[in-house]
Amino acid sequence: MSDQRPANMHSVLHQNIEALVEHRRQQEEHQSVQVRIAGAISRFAGSMTFVYLHLAILVAWILVNLGAIPAIPAWDPTFVILAMVASVEAIFLSTFVLINQNRMAEHSERRAELDLQISLLNEHETTRLIEMVAALAVRLNVSTPADKELRQLAENVDPRKVMTQIQQASEDQQEA
Repeated sequence: MSDQRPANMHSVLHQNIEALVEHRRQQEEHQSVQVRIAGAISRFAGSMTFVYLHLAILVAWILVNLGAIPAIPAWDPTFVILAMVASVEAIFLSTFVLINQNRMAEHSERRAELDLQISLLNEHETTRLIEMVAALAVRLNVSTPADKELRQLAENVDPRKVMTQIQQASEDQQEA
């Protein structure tokens, strides 16, 4: 047994949180400048500051080009330039959002793979515990209501079989 084992659940939780925060920090440090810029733009575009700024620009643009502010001459009386600027901005913003969504999807996939790996390790450890408890029960000549299921419970689950069954059930549902 290791001497570094945490004393209680609180310290285990604290260690896990620290490990996750450190991992996230390292991931962010290793991002390219391009990804950081895209993320910053996406965050700004998703803020109320962005909305207020665009609202102010839009209102000023419309007022000036309708002639409501005589001190400034109209430069886009038909609002064609405004429409073009808005279209180009929409293209760029949607591209930045897609870049950010792709990055988030990659992170989500990695977390799902980690969850699966932890679940498989947990299942393996549980299987070994069942084997140990079953051996103790036999040794002590104790029967339990689970005795009929012990053989099945003591087998490791093959993830490929589970994935095949999930895929088959999904295909069957699509056909129905």
